[in-house]
Amino acid sequence: MSERIIGIMGAMPEEINGVVELLSNVQEFHRGQRIYYFGTLNGIKAVVVFSRWGKVAAATTLTNLLLEFNITELIFTGVAGAVNHELKIGDIVLAKRLIQHDMDARPLMPQFEIPLLDKTWFESADDQITQATKAVIKLTKTKQLHNVISDEELAAFSITSPQLVVGDIASGDKFFSGSADKDALLLLLPSILCVEMEGAAVAQVCFEYDIPFTIIRTISDVADEQSHIDFPLFIQKISSRYSVEIVKNIFEEIGKRP
Repeated sequence: MSERIIGIMGAMPEEINGVVELLSNVQEFHRGQRIYYFGTLNGIKAVVVFSRWGKVAAATTLTNLLLEFNITELIFTGVAGAVNHELKIGDIVLAKRLIQHDMDARPLMPQFEIPLLDKTWFESADDQITQATKAVIKLTKTKQLHNVISDEELAAFSITSPQLVVGDIASGDKFFSGSADKDALLLLLPSILCVEMEGAAVAQVCFEYDIPFTIIRTISDVADEQSHIDFPLFIQKISSRYSVEIVKNIFEEIGKRP
């Protein structure tokens, strides 16, 4: 059995900086305009890296994690725009299935189907879902959230009781900032909870290399014209702290296993 090495990717530099601080015995490796931070977390080997934005960049980063650092599983954290109308800013979406909403090779194959793989959706394993669910609930349903984010900071973004939702995420090289685009996507893919720019590409690479993955997204906006959020401040004050605590909790869950 291969040695366990967990790759941790973040969609924003601020989201990985705090995770890097969790590592012990850190070594830096500079590859392809990226810095890979190798160390241990809770006694488990881990490599942390900023994915960069978009499907190609994220897939490239992950491929290097696989081929050079020999990771055996992946955790990806980042923000996303809500498509489902029930989601609020500060809620957390854990991907069960992911789809590339901009993949369209019709008439050669059905819309959204990945060429040569005969797959439309990439699905996270039940073990990863269970593990991440425990980690998120520990953050949102205990005092942990208020220990790392002040009530004033939460109130600034109208976050009261952030919820965890497990379901479908759509990824593509498109930033959603209009209701028309969001509504059009929902007509095609009504189960989609949120949109982002990396997850489904990362999931495809994990599928092709047969490694488990966990993709966690914090809702930063509602992907329409009314989104007036201070995005940099949200990353700094909310989502980056979510990422650190959730990753820390996941590694604690892993450490409980025999």
